[in-house]
Amino acid sequence: MIGRLNGVIIEKQPPLVLLEVGGVGYEVHMPMTCFYELPEKDQSAVIFTHFVVREDAQLLFGFNHKQERTLFRELIKVNGVGPKLALAILSGMSAQQFVNAVEQQEIAALVKLPGVGKKTAERLVVEMKDRFKGMHGDLFNTESEFTLTAPATALSSTNEAEAEAEAVAALVALGYKPQEASRMVSKIVKTGADSETLIRDALRASL
Repeated sequence: MIGRLNGVIIEKQPPLVLLEVGGVGYEVHMPMTCFYELPEKDQSAVIFTHFVVREDAQLLFGFNHKQERTLFRELIKVNGVGPKLALAILSGMSAQQFVNAVEQQEIAALVKLPGVGKKTAERLVVEMKDRFKGMHGDLFNTESEFTLTAPATALSSTNEAEAEAEAVAALVALGYKPQEASRMVSKIVKTGADSETLIRDALRASL
């Protein structure tokens, strides 16, 4: 199993990053809360990974911290939660925010995540709360990625349109319906914002 990659970021197209390691490019799917913390293109990065093998694909999911990967692995053990839904959950909430939501039984916050209905939210609270009891209390004590501030960059009107399109595409990849993704971006769009800023603001506004 591929558990850790140390290489150079070649491409960043949320929620996917292409990392070159020893001349080989690895496509890694990352939760947006992890994606925000990545260095810029052409810089080195260390990513903790979880390898998923399916009949139709082999997928790598990546995380900046082992705690996030541990949470991802616990999530996909829950009945009805696959890697794609786990990725969406950890894109809408940081690891710490999710742990808090489960411990405080915030069903309303969980159902706002794409693909999470009331029954799934209730199942997450029941099963994950029991799992947390067997873990160290500070296991998921990571900083909330939503406190990060994206660098302010001036974008041309063409680049702004591309940023909006990329943000919508990323939200669709995370499980939101195209119409819903477009609505989420249009509500928070602002001059000069790059795609990562738009995605972060859209996800934050949806909670």
